[in-house]
Amino acid sequence: MLSFRDLSFRYKIPLRGIGLVLVTTTLLTLTLVLRERQELHRDIIDGARVLGAALVQNLAEPLRHDDVWRAFELIRAPLQTAGAQATESRPVALVVFDAAGGVYVSTDPDRFTMSMPPEEIPAIRPGAAFIRHPPPDPAIVVDRADDDFILLVSPIRADGIHLGALVMAYSKAAFTARIARLVEQAAIVTGLILAVLVPVTWYWGARMAKPLVDLAENMGKVSSPIPPDTAFASLGSGDELGRADTAFRAMVAQLREKEALENEIIFAERLAAIGRLTAGVAHEINNPLGAMLNAIDTHQLHGGDPAFTAKTLSLLQRGLLQIRDTVSALLVEARPHGRALGAQDVEDVRTLTQANLDGKAVRLDWHNGLPRNVEIALPATLIRQVLLNLLLNACLAVHEGGRIEVVAEAEADRLKLQVANDGDFIEADRLGYLFEPFVSYRDQGHGLGLWVTYQIVDHLGGEIAVRSSEQETRFTVILPIPHEEAA
Repeated sequence: MLSFRDLSFRYKIPLRGIGLVLVTTTLLTLTLVLRERQELHRDIIDGARVLGAALVQNLAEPLRHDDVWRAFELIRAPLQTAGAQATESRPVALVVFDAAGGVYVSTDPDRFTMSMPPEEIPAIRPGAAFIRHPPPDPAIVVDRADDDFILLVSPIRADGIHLGALVMAYSKAAFTARIARLVEQAAIVTGLILAVLVPVTWYWGARMAKPLVDLAENMGKVSSPIPPDTAFASLGSGDELGRADTAFRAMVAQLREKEALENEIIFAERLAAIGRLTAGVAHEINNPLGAMLNAIDTHQLHGGDPAFTAKTLSLLQRGLLQIRDTVSALLVEARPHGRALGAQDVEDVRTLTQANLDGKAVRLDWHNGLPRNVEIALPATLIRQVLLNLLLNACLAVHEGGRIEVVAEAEADRLKLQVANDGDFIEADRLGYLFEPFVSYRDQGHGLGLWVTYQIVDHLGGEIAVRSSEQETRFTVILPIPHEEAA
């Protein structure tokens, strides 16, 4: 699944900008709504305190003279005169309690009957303690989270005598409705702002990301062969990205020069290899041809004797066989055909080279790890030839009384052959030409053995590697075994 980190900058930068706009506008809207809520709550409390202070002063006289009707007129007046005001800024009910704590008069006589204690009125119950025992303050606000009303309890006193208390109840439902309308309005305004800012942010974000995207696409076009400068988009700016683009183009120019130089070197190496191959073929063919021509000239001058003629024909036959062997080595093709490889084939190579080993008194460490009576799906003739070539080369390289190690083992789906000797090591500058034809660093060799070995291994889809040091030279051949046969 594609993550945000894997997105292109053409999307990542605009999306981050839009996210920043969304977070900023949301936080700003929430801050304004919370501030408006606090101000509205404070306005309600401040208005209630002012109204309560005015009513308390006027209610003292009716309470002292037990004028219920006058008290009722006084507390009903705020509800009638505030009809044009917002519902949340005026009380929904006003109740006057006498000194004994019972209802004296209220704006809703049906709900708040006379002499009813505050504990029996659900809306007034949270302020019952303050009604019976008024605080010294002119008024106290009772606003608990679980209540449906905000209560303002104001004590009524005259000449230091406690006459009762005025309770004004404000509905939280109306207050919440006002906040909801405010949030709705804020959401509409925020939506309009986002409708303008989001496209603008996307546009500028895309413009900011375009140089990065172009630079990344330019870098992705660098391959072999190096494309021309016209294939790369121009950033056309002088900022940091523009300087990076300039450095990138300079790097591409250097890579283009390096590629051209490498192509020239490869071409020269190929010509040199062809030259060495041609010289080697000419040398290997000219020698027997010269001997054959000398034999023919000699026969023309001194021919007639049957014994001499037979000797001449024998020379011609050996020369032709040598030329055929040289041409056959050049035309070697390793096709996986013939009998499958077995453990005995590896043992046969040991038998074939035993005379060479005995002649130098070489110690042979032989490890044939191929399973007995089990055939491996590789051509036995070609594998024998590879192992034989490597072992004969080791015999030529090793000194008198030296050591040669041969390891053959089947590992899962591959065959591994190793031939090592402690003779003269191969210098590092010669390793690169080791598997080319007619390249030999010994007087006894003609330089075709390792080349033929490499051709066989390559056609079988394997690998051949050599590691040489003063202590040991080791050739390692790894050949894949076909899966359908490996089991």
